[in-house]
Formats: sequence, C-alpha cells, structure tokens
Amino acid sequence: MQLKPPADELAEIRAEIARLRAREGALREILLRDAAMPKIGRFHTVDLVTSRQRIFDPRLLPEEIRLDPAYTREKVTRVLRATRKGPTQAADSADPPAPDPRAALRARLFAGQQPH
Repeated sequence: MQLKPPADELAEIRAEIARLRAREGALREILLRDAAMPKIGRFHTVDLVTSRQRIFDPRLLPEEIRLDPAYTREKVTRVLRATRKGPTQAADSADPPAPDPRAALRARLFAGQQPH
C-alpha cells in the first residue's frame, strides 16, 4: 500500500466524516419524524431525551452595550482547509521545473514510516 501525503489523507477523512454526518442526519430525521419506527436495535437503543436550559443571548442587550468595545475581545482561530488541486499548466513553460522546496520536508515527514 502506498503512503498518502497528510493533505490527501486529511481531505479523505473529512469527506468520510461528511458522509457519516449526512447519514446520521437522515437516520435522526427518520427516528424523530416516525413515532412508530422501532427505537431498539440488536445492540443499541435510541431514547429521545428533552431538556431545557436558559441561555444568554447578547442580541437582547441594548445596542449601546453590544457595540461598546469595552465589552468585546478578539478571538483568533486557525483553520486547515483542504482543497482539490487542479491540473498544472507546466506545458506552457519552456523552463525546467524548479525544485520543490517542500520535498525535503516531505522526505523528513515520511522518514521511518512503513507502508501499510
């Protein structure tokens, strides 16, 4: 089996998670909509549990408080986005391709890994 670069493996895992979430949503909808649907399986039981809680909704505050910078803070988030690579346009260039600066990093990343 060939080793996958981490970017490809991450994209595949995210696609599988999306597929599983869609299936979970469909099953959840069926179980919630159809009261006659059996909620007991061979190994598991599904129970509908309803709970109530009070939540704070800042939209209900007066505008002068919501817009006051004294009551805000900055939040920094880092996100890894996986995107599909398209075909390259290397045929348009007569120059030889430049060496990949990530090749050494990739070699170190996969060093010592055994194919599965």
